[in-house]
Amino acid sequence: MASAMTRAQRKPYYYLLEGINAFASSFFFNYLFFLLRDRFQFTSRENLCASALHGLLYVVCSWMGGRIAQRHGYATALRIGLGGMGIFLLAGWLIPILPGQLLALAGWTIFLCLTWPSLEALVSEKEDDAGMARRIGMYNVVWAAAAGGGYFVGGALFEHLGQNSIYLLPLGLLIIQLLVLEWLRRQPVAIEAEPHTAAAAAHHHTPEPAAFRQPIGPERFLKMAWLANPFSYIAINTVLATMPQRASELAFSTTEAGLFCSIWFFVRLAAFLLLWKWTGWHYRFRWLLGAFGALIIGFLALLLASQLWLLVLAQIIFGLATGLIYYSSLFYSMDASEDHGAHGGTHEAAIGAGIFLGPAVGAGALWLAPRQPHAGALAVGVLLLGGLAGLIWLRLRRPAGNPPAAGHS
Repeated sequence: MASAMTRAQRKPYYYLLEGINAFASSFFFNYLFFLLRDRFQFTSRENLCASALHGLLYVVCSWMGGRIAQRHGYATALRIGLGGMGIFLLAGWLIPILPGQLLALAGWTIFLCLTWPSLEALVSEKEDDAGMARRIGMYNVVWAAAAGGGYFVGGALFEHLGQNSIYLLPLGLLIIQLLVLEWLRRQPVAIEAEPHTAAAAAHHHTPEPAAFRQPIGPERFLKMAWLANPFSYIAINTVLATMPQRASELAFSTTEAGLFCSIWFFVRLAAFLLLWKWTGWHYRFRWLLGAFGALIIGFLALLLASQLWLLVLAQIIFGLATGLIYYSSLFYSMDASEDHGAHGGTHEAAIGAGIFLGPAVGAGALWLAPRQPHAGALAVGVLLLGGLAGLIWLRLRRPAGNPPAAGHS
């Protein structure tokens, strides 16, 4: 008879599922744009429209995904999500015409929104404040590493295994995930004492001491991070959707694009590791402001520069900026309030808004100015500048009737 598994013993398997999901999702979503370029002659304009479709569905379904997982159980929602993603990947393979590809993207996105809330909840459930921070830190590292790996080797896989590999390889990985989930379901569950004692129930989480040495309160940092994070995803998803055309302009093969253009993924991973261990950035506005400014510089350089050394430098800047902005949103969502679940949902919905808005603005600019190849990048750049102005306004705005406290940021 197998020994019963505790909740802590199950969590490494949830990280394994998370990593597989991130690798498969990164490979499918990012290289679908290369397939659309090669099979249907999509330019950046059409790819941005496809990315905006993904973002629109994501922002709507992310709320629903979290609620379904909460109501029906995280493992059940995860199984439904993985199964649904597999069905639409199979549909994309079997229906090679353009409507079939867009249907696969739409259906895959809807069911994807069941997986991430479930995985994050399975990793972090029943953790105290310190345990939650540790688990979420590891969660960030795992998905960032796997997503970077999916982009890094994805170009070679796409070229050497064929275009249909973007459907068949993720489908195989989904089957592995479902088998792992089924194996976990069959394992006896250890009976553990509930950690919610009367003392714990009376405890109220308070932000760390650094939050109270600033001229603005922790709630303001939370709002600023919530503003910055969707703008980060505005930039990220515009870059991802336009990368196939950028690769053509730079005379990169798909393999070379995957190897070279994945630099920023791994820089973001390094940023997550650094920010997890080094806390000097907590409640320091200058770090968030600097990251937002670097985001704009890195974004424009990535889409406009032609020299390879500038593209490498742009990716380093872009990866560091996106890493700090994302981690800020997640950290302040945990540290600046007690309602982690609701604020985690806001964090996810803000990501969806950015995923939609950036590609939509870029595509709209290219439709309005089809003879200006950089119209999309410049329009999104202006949008990012608007976000930077909003961030500064939030920082300088004084609450009614409350004079600012002394301190440094």
